[in-house]
Amino acid sequence: MTRAEELENRLRLLVNFGGVVSKETNLTRLLHIIAEQVKTILGCDRGSVFILDRQTNELWSKVALGLQHTEIRVPFGKGIAGHVAATGSILNIKDAYEDNRFNHDIDRLTGYRTRSILAVPLKNVSGHIIGVFEAVNKLNSSFNADDEGILQLIGSLAASAIENAQLYESLSRSQLETIYRLAVTAEYRDQQDTAVHLRHISEYSALIAQGLGLPEREAENLRYASPLHDIGKVGIPDSILLKPGKLTAEEFEEMKKHTIYGAKILSNTESHLLQIACKVAASHHERFDGTGYPARLKGEQIPVYARIVSVADVFDALCAQRVYKPKWDPQKAREYILEESGKAFDPDVTKAFDGIFGEILKLHAIGDGKSTIIPGITKELHRYEI
Repeated sequence: MTRAEELENRLRLLVNFGGVVSKETNLTRLLHIIAEQVKTILGCDRGSVFILDRQTNELWSKVALGLQHTEIRVPFGKGIAGHVAATGSILNIKDAYEDNRFNHDIDRLTGYRTRSILAVPLKNVSGHIIGVFEAVNKLNSSFNADDEGILQLIGSLAASAIENAQLYESLSRSQLETIYRLAVTAEYRDQQDTAVHLRHISEYSALIAQGLGLPEREAENLRYASPLHDIGKVGIPDSILLKPGKLTAEEFEEMKKHTIYGAKILSNTESHLLQIACKVAASHHERFDGTGYPARLKGEQIPVYARIVSVADVFDALCAQRVYKPKWDPQKAREYILEESGKAFDPDVTKAFDGIFGEILKLHAIGDGKSTIIPGITKELHRYEI
């Protein structure tokens, strides 16, 4: 391939790169896409993106360890990436082991052998450093001036996409924290193990959705929407909600209204996530055979999200201690769920539930109250498609 042909090919790849990264709002997926694209465009063995964490004054990146991934952190001003971030200058190193700024520890950790490195700063539209690009081990040669120019151009395209993804993530996290606190408000009155219950509903529902074959994004939406299933309980009097004995017929009719209250609270929203939560709140007590409440929906008339949460909610309720009942053994609760297939529950959902029951057992065993329902949010409290 002539130099002109190579540059033309790179230009085509760059145009494609700009289109791909501008559409991705998930930061983790975006960084993976960028790293893979850098490998292709520059013809190198590895691409790494380091993001500046201003709170800790460190640069972080994901590295592969066998089939696992872990996060590495580099102090600002230290190592190759740290030096580039601190100076804002390009580094083109032909032999990493001859450069005293290179940290050998990462190679020892990963079992990788770094030879050549091309590192450029990532700057936002204001000119502030937000991270560093590293291209590692140019295939069959060393990085040249053309590579430097190409990586700088990639960096300018990627920096905007990264900053947009960070902003989207921050807004999502704020909305998800609000959703989580609403869910806690609804559950707090009648449950001592609020965090554990909400985590279980969230994780069980997402696992079942995945087992049912729902798209990844829909499973994630359900993970975050499902904790609002009982938000309507805020409208139920304490005399009914906290009653230790069996409810009278009149009291039970009032209790049923929490589904209607929940749907009203969550109705008329533009948020796709809250639209899912509204369907779940309204219909998670419907039964597959049409004998549930409040609308006596049957079969696929019941939204699939509600059919999933119904199984997750009943299983967790059976396995939990309540003022009106002792807790069940998980295996006994599983048997009940399977027995009710086609009656209370969608047979496809119960099949998916049974298929991932091992994972559910592992989550059930975690009863320490350290919720992971919303990464980075509930961790702060006592630890995406919006």
